[in-house]
Amino acid sequence: MAGDMKVLNALDTAKTQWYHFTAIIIAGMGFFTDAYDLFCISLVTKLLGRIYYHVDGSPKPGSLPPNVSAAVNGVAFCGTLAGQLFFGWLGDKMGRKKVYGMTLMLMCLCSVASGLSFGREPKTVLATLCFFRFWLGFGIGGDYPLSATIMSEYANKKTRGAFIAAVFAMQGFGILAGGIFAIIISAAFQASFKAPAYEVDALGSTVPQADYVWRIILMVGAVPALLTYYWRMKMPETARYTALVAKNVQQATADMEKVMHVDIGAEQKEPTVTATTSVKSSNEFGLFTKQFVRRHGLHLLGTTSTWFLLDIAYYSQNLFQKDIFSAIGWIPAAKTMNAVEEVYKIARAQTLIALCSTVPGYWFTVFLIDRIGRFTIQLLGFAMMTVFMFALAIPYNHWTHPGNHIGFVVLYSLTFFFANFGPNATTFVVPAEIFPARLRSTCHGISAASGKLGAMVGAFGFLYLAQPQDKTKADAGYPAGIGVRNSLIVLGVINFLGTLFTFLVPESKGKSLEEMSRENEDSTEEGAQVENHPSNNRTVPV
Repeated sequence: MAGDMKVLNALDTAKTQWYHFTAIIIAGMGFFTDAYDLFCISLVTKLLGRIYYHVDGSPKPGSLPPNVSAAVNGVAFCGTLAGQLFFGWLGDKMGRKKVYGMTLMLMCLCSVASGLSFGREPKTVLATLCFFRFWLGFGIGGDYPLSATIMSEYANKKTRGAFIAAVFAMQGFGILAGGIFAIIISAAFQASFKAPAYEVDALGSTVPQADYVWRIILMVGAVPALLTYYWRMKMPETARYTALVAKNVQQATADMEKVMHVDIGAEQKEPTVTATTSVKSSNEFGLFTKQFVRRHGLHLLGTTSTWFLLDIAYYSQNLFQKDIFSAIGWIPAAKTMNAVEEVYKIARAQTLIALCSTVPGYWFTVFLIDRIGRFTIQLLGFAMMTVFMFALAIPYNHWTHPGNHIGFVVLYSLTFFFANFGPNATTFVVPAEIFPARLRSTCHGISAASGKLGAMVGAFGFLYLAQPQDKTKADAGYPAGIGVRNSLIVLGVINFLGTLFTFLVPESKGKSLEEMSRENEDSTEEGAQVENHPSNNRTVPV
């Protein structure tokens, strides 16, 4: 049974070797693309407004109408949510490897197609863009449960948290790469096609070539993922899926011996049909059963609720950095810049935040998660995010005065640091460790989909909430909101709720996947049942 399988014990005790790092890179490049594609849209939304929604005689540059902006920012999240549920379920039904290639190709094709969005009118261009970004999100959604599950099932129990977190940490490099590439492209276009500021020449401030800027930025995200497609297809199915779900221990052993270059040793090869059919395994319960609710119901509530709350705060901060920085005056007023220059300034600000806080936060988690544990990191992260959010919100007027911007940016950066050295990483790691193999991908998909639901709340809700309370100062087409200060207070409360729900999440540091899911207990019980069974008193071979 699972507890006796040499192949699973070998995986749990295996020394860290080159194949583990190869798996991190292969799975991580998918996440690099995920992050690049999801967040690069925030770099170009203001440019899209200038190009397609210019109003002659307006004192301010064109901006996307509220419904269009919400759709452009949020439609990929809708696709991601659907993809997480669908591919998570499919990964448990068909196997991790078979589904893994589908998600990557979908991401690559839709990244390129997003940049080729076409139409004679602004509405048709942006409708096409939204269509392709939905399916891009659908592919990205599949990468969440599959990458996490594959890495957790390949890793040893001593460094499993670090390996899964390292895959997720590639998201930081994706955000950073998006910002750096946007800086390079906008700087190149700015040098080649000079344009005056909007207040000097409204029409001339957006050169026709600016239309290429956003298209190139969106399309380039496909390149790194495409480079790893061959290696993704060469990866064998994970041993835990092959052994525990497909019930083929011999194949699992052969696959792991090949990739890990070790002699695991022969497993029992007696026929298994009579044993497995004569006694129903006690661990074959499904997702919608009382036994699952009794064993893992609170765990699933913990992983879904914390990911949901985290993503409301995290994505609203990430997608609307440009609005917050503009509000405190760190990015100059839009009318003082031309269209491409604005892309450059927004990208520079977001890259600085990613470089100083987002990326380091991820790697602090990688280095410390197997030392201090998932629970401690998540609790600390949520608590510190709460503190820093209130530190930004309560004296908000102080931060808007000239000379105080640096203090605001430092505190704002620290919220990102503790999001990534905290719940943004751990909410991804834990669902891949605590559920049974046959439901692992599905449960991770459900947890991740809950997170994306939170991201949609953040993306759509913050867009309206952060508008000034004075309607005359709100962006065109928007109703009056509660202002940036009150929005930050709301985000602080959400982070505090995340701290409380963290107590539902179990600690998995140093334990095997079978210990966490209790599959080894079921195996022992089943073995005892079969041993005493009148028609067949052998121990059940796997």
